[in-house]
Amino acid sequence: MFRAVREQIETIFREDPAAKSVLEIVLCYPGFHAILLHRLAHRLYRWGLPIVPRLLSQFGRFFTGIEIHPGAKIGRRLFIDHGAGVVIGETAEIGNDVLIYQNVTLGGTGKEKGKRHPTIGDHVVIGTGAKILGSITIGNYVKIGAGSVVIRPVPEHSTVVGVPGRVVRARTGADEELEHGKLPDPEGQAIEDLTRRVQELEQLVRTLADEKLTMRQIR
Repeated sequence: MFRAVREQIETIFREDPAAKSVLEIVLCYPGFHAILLHRLAHRLYRWGLPIVPRLLSQFGRFFTGIEIHPGAKIGRRLFIDHGAGVVIGETAEIGNDVLIYQNVTLGGTGKEKGKRHPTIGDHVVIGTGAKILGSITIGNYVKIGAGSVVIRPVPEHSTVVGVPGRVVRARTGADEELEHGKLPDPEGQAIEDLTRRVQELEQLVRTLADEKLTMRQIR
């Protein structure tokens, strides 16, 4: 337990430039509180203790604004930045060194039984408001842009944006940061390409109409 606390503090210092002191982290970081509460709730859940793990989960939700089901499996050095509105489902699995921003959902797609929540690989970054739904696998070193809705598996070293999420960049570097303000916009690009094509066709129609009018005048 002490190792987990130390790792969480070191992770926050590494990931958040706003962190100024250990005391500030211990007192003021809801992601830190939520993860430690989940470690305890998950251990009790694995022991088969009834009710208590869910009560701890609900207490954590009330206290931090972060809901993590006690059945979720979370690796080491997870950092939940800000944290408000984060929801992690019962059968979700999260690898090591994952960064999650606020309003992220790792949820299901219906009332199916068994494994119904995502599996997140190592070194994954999940942007603000992203939704990852269903029993899908997100590979290692994946970056998911803010507001994306991911419903299909994502290969390693990819960047995903959009609704539904699309892979817009493959083989991203391990140290490449996710710049939310500079992400590609596949829908916007498609509309721009379509608009340009329509303009070209309109110009072609005008040219043909002018040629036809000229031929009539010659006759």
